[in-house]
Amino acid sequence: MTDNDLRAWYMRYAAALNAHEFDGMDEFINDEVLLGGVPGTRDDVVDTLKGIVDAVPDIHWEVEELLLDRDGIAVRAINTGTPAKDWLGVPPTGASFKIVEYAIYKVRDGRFVHMTNLHDSAEMRRQLTT
Repeated sequence: MTDNDLRAWYMRYAAALNAHEFDGMDEFINDEVLLGGVPGTRDDVVDTLKGIVDAVPDIHWEVEELLLDRDGIAVRAINTGTPAKDWLGVPPTGASFKIVEYAIYKVRDGRFVHMTNLHDSAEMRRQLTT
């Protein structure tokens, strides 16, 4: 894929996340994928995403920066939401969060084969409990 193709492809992925369209993730995620260096599957990723949306129905990922390097993607996104169920050990209080997420991906044959993300769970908990 060219950089423009990869950028458009990733933005379609982000749009699918925000629309909670997880059943079509085979377009984006390989059957087998490394998740932070640990072997996993597309179903593992989808289960995680569905669990997040179940607890935080209004979760939103806003891409702030997107860097491309051949088959690599680096993203800085802003994640926002208001938990409706216990999440990360915190009962829902009506409080919302806004945190930064950093993600690094490797793409092969048009699908993610390596997905890594990092966000500050402690900051998220702080926002939800203060």
